[in-house]
Amino acid sequence: MRSSINRRNFLRGLGASVALPALPSLAAAELAKPPVRLAWLSFPNGTNYERWMPEGEGYDWKPSETLAALGDARRDVLVLSGLAQRNAEPQGNGPGDHARSGATFLTGVHPRKALGARLSAAMSVDQAAADAIGQSTRLPSLELGTEPSRSAGSCDSGYPCAYSSNISWRSPTQPMPKEINPRLAFERLFGTFDGKGQWQDRRIAMRQSVLDIVADDAARLRPRLGAADRLKLDEYFQSVRDTERRVERMNTPVPAFVAEEPAPTAEPASISEHIRLMLDLMVLAFRSDTTRVATFMMANEGSNRSYKEIGVGGGHHQLSHHRNQESSVQSVAKIDRFLVEQFAYFVGRLRDTAEGEGTLLDNCLALYGCAISDGNRHDHRELPILLAGRGGGAATPGRHVRYSGDTPLNNLYLSMLDAAGAPLERFGDSTGRVDRLSV
Repeated sequence: MRSSINRRNFLRGLGASVALPALPSLAAAELAKPPVRLAWLSFPNGTNYERWMPEGEGYDWKPSETLAALGDARRDVLVLSGLAQRNAEPQGNGPGDHARSGATFLTGVHPRKALGARLSAAMSVDQAAADAIGQSTRLPSLELGTEPSRSAGSCDSGYPCAYSSNISWRSPTQPMPKEINPRLAFERLFGTFDGKGQWQDRRIAMRQSVLDIVADDAARLRPRLGAADRLKLDEYFQSVRDTERRVERMNTPVPAFVAEEPAPTAEPASISEHIRLMLDLMVLAFRSDTTRVATFMMANEGSNRSYKEIGVGGGHHQLSHHRNQESSVQSVAKIDRFLVEQFAYFVGRLRDTAEGEGTLLDNCLALYGCAISDGNRHDHRELPILLAGRGGGAATPGRHVRYSGDTPLNNLYLSMLDAAGAPLERFGDSTGRVDRLSV
């Protein structure tokens, strides 16, 4: 081990590596300020916008029926209204708003429609951030979801499936496929392979923790730590192991007679468990400084998933075209609240994670939203956007800020990039930065 260890060092052993959290007693020189992490979380099919929009502005806003699901996270969130992603509009291309919403949400450009034609998105804002600050971490960026990315076929009125199943794009023709398997996501964060997966299979067969593999390195490290840092390291490792155990539980061997049949793709038993496990992995990735840029699709755009665990048996996409039928409106409202609750869970996990003299949330900007406003009308203006965290002082949450109509969502992205030390002059149809993020 080197004599001087900074916050991006790793414990290593037998092909595994675990990034360390910030440990003041090891640092050659304390960072003056923790890094800012950026996250974009998308949900599909728009909202019941009348049930989303809160009353009032500033600190005196009153949560709507949907945003009441934020609970305690309300004080850590900015509600931003009046933003638009106008390049998701038809522009003469007819139907396909869900594909355009997915493709445009983080790229800010209008995608080409013709199936079989060359894809025509653009580098997304998360990848712009990864180019600027990703070299400081083990992974430049992390892309997660709960439904698979698709590279072939038509998913929405002639638009290629790549548009509706990816929000992160490395280039106009190269989407960044997301990982939807929690175990594989965990291994990507904390393990390395021999190219054939042999080490991964060996460790799982032995029921061996990634922390067991780096135990010798950790044992040599511990005497060099002060008492406070030893406690902090123990708490951090426990957090890693707790998440690892949850991942392992989803891969419990099945009885022999079941194993004789083709095994289905492993995934959590419920969508809430799947979402929250992926969110926990994002928190771990940020806490360990394995990456500072992440995206998460709660479902693909246009997803017709049902949410039976909250009493909604119909498909989400189909219900979103409710034509003001009350039963469908109520079902969509339940889904909207459920998804906001998952975002509130993520905000709470960031808030409950100490970092320096504050919390991890103090050094994050996490955006929750999509590029469709009302799912019944397929509007791409007055978007439902929440921004959590303080971004190292760049944002003052707990307020509702209303911008003038059709303010580009991409203006907000430029402000987020500024906060992370990754400034751009322009992005998509941006016209400048947004104001009033902080007071």
